Amino acid sequence: MTAILVLGIGLLIGVVSGLVGVGGGALIVPFLVWGLGFSQHRAQGTSLVALLLPVGALACWEYYKAGNVDLKVGFMLAAMLAVGSYFGAMIAQHTSALVLRRCFAALLVFTAARLFFKS
Repeated sequence: MTAILVLGIGLLIGVVSGLVGVGGGALIVPFLVWGLGFSQHRAQGTSLVALLLPVGALACWEYYKAGNVDLKVGFMLAAMLAVGSYFGAMIAQHTSALVLRRCFAALLVFTAARLFFKS
């Protein structure tokens, strides 16, 4: 049952991510914490595994074919995301689950509010 649930949720999150361009982690992490009872640390680490190369490559290809990809900016972002995520992961391992969860929630609320109220 859990495997079918994970596969179904993965498909749903993939569709939403490709549709609106949201990073899947914003949806995967809450599912893993609430739906599967993962700790915040385990959910974040598992989300990173799920979002490695195959996810971005396939979605990116569709946007690229339509002329909606800036490769230069994308590669610059990817390089710094790799470096930043390494250091962020190091810091996260020494941060309590409660603080991580609250930071994650605050980021989602801030982002949602900015998108909602932006004219």
